[in-house]
Amino acid sequence: MEEVSKICGKIKNIIFYSESTLFSVCSFNLYDLDEKEIIITGNFAKLEKDILYNLYGNYQEHQKYGMQFKVSKIEKILPNDDDSLIRYFSGPLFVGIGKKFATELVEFLGSELVEIIKENPDVLDTVPKINAKRKTAIINGVINVEESLDKTISFLNSHGLGIRNIMKIDKIYGDKALEIITNNPYSLVFDIDGIGFSTSDKLASALGFNPEDKKRLVAALLASVMDLCMRNKDTYCDYDELFNYFRKQIDQDSFNFDELISDLVARKMIVVVENRIYHHTQYNAEVFISEYLSEFPLFKLPQINDIDLKNGLDQFQNSINITYEQKQQAAILSFFSNDFSILTGGPGTGKTTITQAMVYLYKQLYPHNTIALCAPTGRAAQRMSELCNNECYTIHSLLKWDLEANTFGKNETDPLEIDCLIIDEFSMVDSYLFSNLLKASINVKKICIIGDEDQLPSVSCGCVLKDLIDTNFFNTIQLSTIFRQKEGSDVIDLAHKIKMNNFDEICFKGDVAFFECDKYQVKDVVLSILKQAIEKGYDITSIQMLASKYSGVAGIDNLNNLVQQYYNPYNPDLNSYKVGYKTYRENDKILQLKNQVSDGVFNGDIGILSQIIYPSEDVNNQIRFVVNFSGNYVEYTSENFHNITHAYCVSIHKSQGSEYPIVIIPIVSEASFMLQKRLLYTAITRAKKSLILVGNKQLFLSSLQKVDQLNRKTTLKQMLIEKFN
Repeated sequence: MEEVSKICGKIKNIIFYSESTLFSVCSFNLYDLDEKEIIITGNFAKLEKDILYNLYGNYQEHQKYGMQFKVSKIEKILPNDDDSLIRYFSGPLFVGIGKKFATELVEFLGSELVEIIKENPDVLDTVPKINAKRKTAIINGVINVEESLDKTISFLNSHGLGIRNIMKIDKIYGDKALEIITNNPYSLVFDIDGIGFSTSDKLASALGFNPEDKKRLVAALLASVMDLCMRNKDTYCDYDELFNYFRKQIDQDSFNFDELISDLVARKMIVVVENRIYHHTQYNAEVFISEYLSEFPLFKLPQINDIDLKNGLDQFQNSINITYEQKQQAAILSFFSNDFSILTGGPGTGKTTITQAMVYLYKQLYPHNTIALCAPTGRAAQRMSELCNNECYTIHSLLKWDLEANTFGKNETDPLEIDCLIIDEFSMVDSYLFSNLLKASINVKKICIIGDEDQLPSVSCGCVLKDLIDTNFFNTIQLSTIFRQKEGSDVIDLAHKIKMNNFDEICFKGDVAFFECDKYQVKDVVLSILKQAIEKGYDITSIQMLASKYSGVAGIDNLNNLVQQYYNPYNPDLNSYKVGYKTYRENDKILQLKNQVSDGVFNGDIGILSQIIYPSEDVNNQIRFVVNFSGNYVEYTSENFHNITHAYCVSIHKSQGSEYPIVIIPIVSEASFMLQKRLLYTAITRAKKSLILVGNKQLFLSSLQKVDQLNRKTTLKQMLIEKFN
């Protein structure tokens, strides 16, 4: 008999509902740290939104729509104090306790158990299934938490906030947290990164706040500004656009819009310029970038003698047995003759070998100066470090980013002690991140940014690389000549034809193959390709599938499940553990989803799950995963399982900044709304040796002609022009 699974969460949308049969298809947000969205199906009455449900059933793979949860039983969860206590004791403050034992603990000792344990910790000896590890964990958790935080946790837990957000709140508000929140729950929107309006609004509703309270309206307006900018990746929104969006968010007409805007302007939370409305972080970012670059550098490096530079370049060319062509030499020389320079070009145009020369020559010609290399992702930083024989940081690690507070340790008051800064994969860098990097770069005397302007732009607001190039103020070398390589040259040819819009010349040969098939056949074709590659001696770490969509028969989730079943199936000798519908198994290929700076692992990094340690084997009685990221072993517990997923197939966005020997890309109609030139170009340029496309060839060719012109609304270019003039 198939094991029944239990999930907990809330309905997001009802996709289909039949009044006659009660058959329903809904999107459902799991009640976990990352609130993952899944599809649920079954015959049940229409579910209410904003109500927490326990669903019982099984995960099933639908041939057409991919992974779904088929519901057999539903329970509505009514909030009570016991629920909040169970969430509290099964949280990360109580290592190794878990939800099951936390439930038994609360049932045995009752709702006053915190006070009972504080008065007499030995009362825990009477609890069934208690052991020394659990007792120590509970006592440490209860005793070490200050009384004010204890009350805050209890209060916020009972209103649905998770322990991560509670820890953020405690870091900002301290022992005044409860007082501040009960007085104005909407202050969370202003002060706590990652807590949005809907969370604050539910809290306020529970506390009896009037929906027309001005505190609510002001918080909703601030959230609307940021929501609109993040949705469209703009650095500002228009007055009319904001008005219409805001009215829908609050679902009422009794408000004075201009008065609310004036209130936020007075608080310096937004900036209004003509018809443009900015969140203060976005406006300040563009202003700072334009001011910094207009005055850069404050101190210049001494000029290098042309003869010394030429001799050094000749020496480097001889040492690596290469001769740079004219434009490549011009790029290297311009790096030394310009304080700020831009190097852009597609794959195979020599950006990497040029960077190698720049780093080598800088060290030779400025032996007493420091140079720092950085990139937006861990994979890009690692690749640059290997190629340039110089340590390369992620931008976040270079700036000593604090995840919880979303602040940077390196800034104007504690700047970087470096003279030269080279930033790779710059197309991925957004306005806010770049401004913070520049704030810490007051000592920097030379900057070079490197990127491919035809790749996907940043996932956050702005299009900095394009804006900088479009000003024509900065020395920009645009490389276009392709230097054929033994491996992957056909991939580079294809990328170049796409870049130059030469679609009629596209052909699939040599290193590039296209297997045409129906979307329901994609799985079979992918498995066949995978088997052949492994038989030829390729390891799974060399083969990377890239897709644009998570759901669906050829989506990321389904392909991950498919490849795991083939490459790393059930084996009694390998430990495994189920998290939601995913089964993790030792030897699985793992993708890091979020930056964990303290562990030296970053969004987009790929590793191997080397060990699963069961609670019975663990000193703290908790489940642990150990993932090997190229020699960096990182431990995960249930507290941060949401930071990882399978990596047999990853999103094209997550792959940016990485390269893989073999890349496989499904091209299917259900993802057609996402497929366009820039996305496909980015995916194709991830392949170092071989590119394999599977699916609808005509859809691929037509999608290449859907050109995203990067019409993001920004004012960085305008501000730079004003500053320079």
